[in-house]
Amino acid sequence: GKAHFIARLRGDGSKKPVLLAAHADVVGVEREKWTVEPFTGVVQDGYIYGRGAIDVKGGLAVFAQAALEIAAEVKAGRRKLARDLIILAEADEEGGSYPTGWLAQKAWDKIDCEFSLNEGGWIIKDEKTNKVKYVSISTADKQSISLLVRAKGTSTHSSMPQSDNAIFRLGRALDKLSRYDTKPKLNDSTRQFFSTLAQTSPEPMRSHFRNLVENRDPRKVAEADKAISQNVLLHAIMRNTIAPVFLNAGFRGNVIPGSADATINFRVIPGTTPGELIDELQTVINDPLVEVTEVVQRNSAAPVSAEERKQLADIAAQRRSIPESPQNTELYQALAKHAKLTYPEALVTPYLFQAGTDAYAWRQRGIPVYGIYPYPINAEDLERMHGNDERVPIESLVTGLRMIKGTLLEICEKK
Repeated sequence: GKAHFIARLRGDGSKKPVLLAAHADVVGVEREKWTVEPFTGVVQDGYIYGRGAIDVKGGLAVFAQAALEIAAEVKAGRRKLARDLIILAEADEEGGSYPTGWLAQKAWDKIDCEFSLNEGGWIIKDEKTNKVKYVSISTADKQSISLLVRAKGTSTHSSMPQSDNAIFRLGRALDKLSRYDTKPKLNDSTRQFFSTLAQTSPEPMRSHFRNLVENRDPRKVAEADKAISQNVLLHAIMRNTIAPVFLNAGFRGNVIPGSADATINFRVIPGTTPGELIDELQTVINDPLVEVTEVVQRNSAAPVSAEERKQLADIAAQRRSIPESPQNTELYQALAKHAKLTYPEALVTPYLFQAGTDAYAWRQRGIPVYGIYPYPINAEDLERMHGNDERVPIESLVTGLRMIKGTLLEICEKK
């Protein structure tokens, strides 16, 4: 019941295609917590409200409209293209059996390209002035690693509790994790990103950003970390993040279970290994009756064989080794140029995306992918992503369209 939609506007073939990829699927909703109908696209107070407005139906709309306008100009004979322009609306980015990895195996000839635009970097507006502060173009994604924390105890009748209760033990382990934060871990992109923020920020944040990037004094770095981490997005960008996502314990109301599990999801800086995280959590929890192991992630609940476990582990390791997309390509340079033309007051910077996307299907084949949510938003808009009353400013879609269309003409038009 799912379909990937692929459309191609033909050029003369003298250059390889450019791909515009965006996912059409969205996450679910807590319908009772929305003030509008989440799946109708409500226009209200200068915004479009609806699930996926930011992630990433707004981006898909901008990409599609840019392609439609260029197609109309080509048809009218006003432009000629040197490369094909491919639009991909994909079906399963938020989780499912048919992501871009599946599509790349089944129909690579339809999505092969020189480079691609996808979701990722942010165009952030200042809350007070409403002006764009910076345009970030993501050149890499953080990777997802899940660990299972299992506490052990004595399984017995609930009328005779013992001191080694597995659920209590797991609770103490999670309490330790809740009070622990990983240390900042910057790579080249995040160093450049925070250096850019230093240029756009007043004191004291200017000094905090500089200290995070440049200072070797642990006390200064800790002060900078504390101040910058008030912003949840910036907190996530500069470290491996820890988030409990599942709990599992017990099977009857009159039985104390012999074990209790928590699944912890990490979003990690590229290059981080599961072994490093396991050692870190074991040190923090410091309990011999709590073990930490890697979770094999898959799209089915069926039992995992030893052979399949190894295959899945190999796939995960390959994704963790995917190189960052370079900044010297024609597409990155054109996007940076038209970002500056569209938002002259903003600085443009590369960026490590704080979550994961399906860009891996191209990056692991050596094809550069650049992430952009092509519309300026503020902090409040960003907090609604995957949350309630998700929305995107209509004016931001208009300016984003101008930026993306200019970028595409720059790299596609026959000179």
